[in-house]
Amino acid sequence: MKRLTAIQHTSADYLGLIEDHLEGRRIGFNYVRPFTEQGRVPAPEAVKDGLILLGGGPWGSAGVRNVPTLVEEVELTYDCLQRGLPIVGIGLGAQILSLAAGGATIESPFEFTVSHAERTTPDALNGYLPARFPLVEYVRDRPRPPDDAAILARNGSGDPVVFQIGNNALGFTGHPGMKLAMAEDLLMEFEENPPEPAEALAALGGIKTEIEDALVQVMTGVVQVTSLMA
Repeated sequence: MKRLTAIQHTSADYLGLIEDHLEGRRIGFNYVRPFTEQGRVPAPEAVKDGLILLGGGPWGSAGVRNVPTLVEEVELTYDCLQRGLPIVGIGLGAQILSLAAGGATIESPFEFTVSHAERTTPDALNGYLPARFPLVEYVRDRPRPPDDAAILARNGSGDPVVFQIGNNALGFTGHPGMKLAMAEDLLMEFEENPPEPAEALAALGGIKTEIEDALVQVMTGVVQVTSLMA
């Protein structure tokens, strides 16, 4: 049974609906919380089967409010890339993946938005990424993936929102398994909140079923691309 290391940056942002899809495939995961008093970024040798980098709420990576463990996490992710381990970055995690792979991040306002994205190619995630799917972003800053990254989906402004590094590393600027309760908890966890959150909360509640349906396809593709069941 494979066991993934999932790094949290806030108490409220976790795997959400993705947990059930991993457990249903007998893929284990351990949460690591460097932001707690006794927490720390794991040593490279502690990551055995794969790495998941989760969102950061108001934390970013482009200089305005960097997550305190940014340098250590970029180094860890680089090591995992060099070892060929599966990696999934979500929100802030996608930014960390971009930096570790030789890309960059772009300063962007802290925002909570609910919209839709469109895939760029029919074979994205082995053909399982829906042509149009929900995009829930609770994030500060944006990734600028390296030139050799494959851009799998873009938002309405043309920004990359799903990208692939090499054979088995994936970045998602939005959380594909976001729950309404997660967003509500994020708003309560920090004093700094994105503007007009009530509108985004209402929109998120209205597409609950659409998120669940899209995630069935997305996780099938993620598991295949990352070879988590191999």
